[in-house]
Amino acid sequence: MKAAMLVGGFGTRLRPLTITTPKPMLPLVNVPFLEIELLHLKKYGVEEVVLSTGYMPSAFDEYFGDGSRLGMKLVHVMEEEPLGTCGAIRNVREHLGGEPVIVCNGDILTDLDIQALLDYHNRKRACVTITLTPVEDPTAYGLVPLDENGRVSEFLEKPSWDQVVTNMINAGTYVIDPAVLDQVPHGVNYSFERQLFPDLLEQGEALFGFPSDCYWLDLGTPEKYLAAHHDILNGEIDVEMKGVARGENIRVGEGARIDSGARVHGPVLIGDAVNIGSKAKVLGETCIGNGVTIEPGAIVERSIVMDGATIGKGTVVEQSIVGRGAVLGPDCHVADCSVLGDNIVSGGENEFRRGIRVWPSVVIEAGKIKF
Repeated sequence: MKAAMLVGGFGTRLRPLTITTPKPMLPLVNVPFLEIELLHLKKYGVEEVVLSTGYMPSAFDEYFGDGSRLGMKLVHVMEEEPLGTCGAIRNVREHLGGEPVIVCNGDILTDLDIQALLDYHNRKRACVTITLTPVEDPTAYGLVPLDENGRVSEFLEKPSWDQVVTNMINAGTYVIDPAVLDQVPHGVNYSFERQLFPDLLEQGEALFGFPSDCYWLDLGTPEKYLAAHHDILNGEIDVEMKGVARGENIRVGEGARIDSGARVHGPVLIGDAVNIGSKAKVLGETCIGNGVTIEPGAIVERSIVMDGATIGKGTVVEQSIVGRGAVLGPDCHVADCSVLGDNIVSGGENEFRRGIRVWPSVVIEAGKIKF
């Protein structure tokens, strides 16, 4: 079985993290998010995945290569310019063969039952099956109403409340007969949601919706990126994590050193070769990357600290994200979903609040930021 994944986007809403790393390669519980997606597909018998890359394509090739490390075959195809969701898949058409193929967005965390989706697609003899998921505020999305047989009846793009007839939205995972891609012009920016799917509906083709109550989260913003970590750590979705269990909801990686005077309260994931100093606190729903140093008296709570970062003495990080290799001096305060990019260097007593974002490699003198 084959799948195609859209991993070429710029991930602008997650900047500054995506200035240095493409969104699907950002760490989720200390492994690239895309690896979690690929292993989920593999669990359902997907043997070959075509990656439609665009932004920073070398990051995918350098980490995954041909996929043999995961026991899969990966084919990397780069779009020379942005082609849209459908145009990007049309660009990889020659690698898809003739059997139904799974198409996934590269920024959705889900435990969708792929086999149930395929069975439904085959039972309905569909040319396209669109996975649907319920949301609380459907006005922010494109709605996909179905008739009594599960067939798509129309597409409603970001409707007003008086137009809302369903709370089911397009969840970004499809089963597609590759032959339908042949009507899409090659090398042209083209959308599944706004062009191909409505065109197929108008032509009377068999478009079906597959309603699912699976876990589903779009990782497109810092708030949702944090939420994904929190949900995994709390067991809302089953994702395998590295490390050895120590105490309740605490996993610790190889070579990590935790001072006897430090306090760790789960759910927490601590990576390899982490050093946590005396009287430091690592508190619930926190993910600490590999090689991180948390100096004495520092506090990290409900946050993500990426590989190689240093949290200075007495510094507090709350509900925020600290990028790879970042260095925070003593007595800083990071809060309110602030995002510090890779390799920033901050002197002591700086305050990063109210969702501030600091671009990679910026150097800030002590006491200069009180945001």
